Amino acid sequence: MKVQIPRGTQDILPKQVKLWQIIEEKAREICQNYRYEEIRTPMFEHTEIFTRGVGDTTDIVQKEMYTFLDRGDRELTLRPEGTAPVVRSFVENKLFGDPNQPTKLYYLGPMFRYERPQSGRYRQFVQFGVEALGSKNPAIDAEVIALAIELYSQLGLKNLKLVINSLGDKESRMRHREALINHFKPKIGEFCSDCQSRLEKNPLRILDCKVDRDHELMSNAPSILNYLNDESKQYFDKVCHYLDLLNINYEVDATLVRGLDYYNHTTFEIMSNAEGFGAITTLCGGGRYNGLVEEFGGPETPGIGFALSIERLISALEAEAITIEQEDTLDLFVIALGEVAEDFSVKLLYELRKQQIRADRDYMDRKIKAQLKAANRYNAKYVVIIGDDEMNNGKAMLKEMATGEQTEVNLDTFVANFKQRVTSREE
Repeated sequence: MKVQIPRGTQDILPKQVKLWQIIEEKAREICQNYRYEEIRTPMFEHTEIFTRGVGDTTDIVQKEMYTFLDRGDRELTLRPEGTAPVVRSFVENKLFGDPNQPTKLYYLGPMFRYERPQSGRYRQFVQFGVEALGSKNPAIDAEVIALAIELYSQLGLKNLKLVINSLGDKESRMRHREALINHFKPKIGEFCSDCQSRLEKNPLRILDCKVDRDHELMSNAPSILNYLNDESKQYFDKVCHYLDLLNINYEVDATLVRGLDYYNHTTFEIMSNAEGFGAITTLCGGGRYNGLVEEFGGPETPGIGFALSIERLISALEAEAITIEQEDTLDLFVIALGEVAEDFSVKLLYELRKQQIRADRDYMDRKIKAQLKAANRYNAKYVVIIGDDEMNNGKAMLKEMATGEQTEVNLDTFVANFKQRVTSREE
């Protein structure tokens, strides 16, 4: 039997995990500053959550979902995105009743889509996203965008481009919908089967087609910006005004529609302009989804959010040759020589770790020279050498690896004194 990982997935090995942890910690830190709280939803939901929420004309629902029947013949789906589950939870748990509004949430976890694996894109991938539910103030649109920009900036990315658009309210979208149908209908037979089926169901999806993106009708398709009513136009102008106040550069792109049916008003993407990043430049996407809460049976509640792939973020860091410093050191490596010292070292390590001291020892019965080499590989700051003879005198030898300086220490007070030594060094 050939044992190997499923296509479109990856093992994140210990040395790589450290980078992931730094990114995740930074995301959580920024969310805390913006007062977004973490929510954790199941990795699978009833399939209807996504067909109703994401939209049955989207590529995600039509082609990419991992759907299965459980033993009770219930149709379930591994979550392909995070917004629909969060909104389902918001409604089911009546978070709209909390006096602290808007409800500001973030999530971080694996998503699943059956799509062609390529650089930075996997069938199981990790998304970080935020959702702000309960406010229709355009200032919170700017806040959500600013949060995403800040995460990328704090990690060192510089070659970024923010693209924004407005899909308007229901009235604006209906007028635009009619114009799109009239525009594409005469030559719809030249488009792919997906576009043909979307013409009447959701013509806006045609603009997001990757197969026919170079068709002549794409470049001169009716712009949604020409169909915005006064209220929608004023809303979009306000979002742009707030981004200007925050000195966040952006481009308006009337063709930006995003790949999910629940978006309206503000939509946006953050892209990487780094050389060699690849043909697919999108790092992050999001927008406003007024009406989705009502679709799930909740009260009228506006919302806005974004999602980004951690894998794509890491690819962008690599494209810009950004190295994030990762601390990979031990405070102390314990070398025990002899049976009595061996027994003592087991208890010593336990006491050291209780004091938040990063410590380890040899478990391979190596000679002292090999153990010192191991201490170097682990980047140990100190080594303590304990032998049976020294044990009789209650003494041991402490060596500082950077300088080679050796000091005799008392074993009775070693943990407390070493804790003080480490703390003073850190200060």
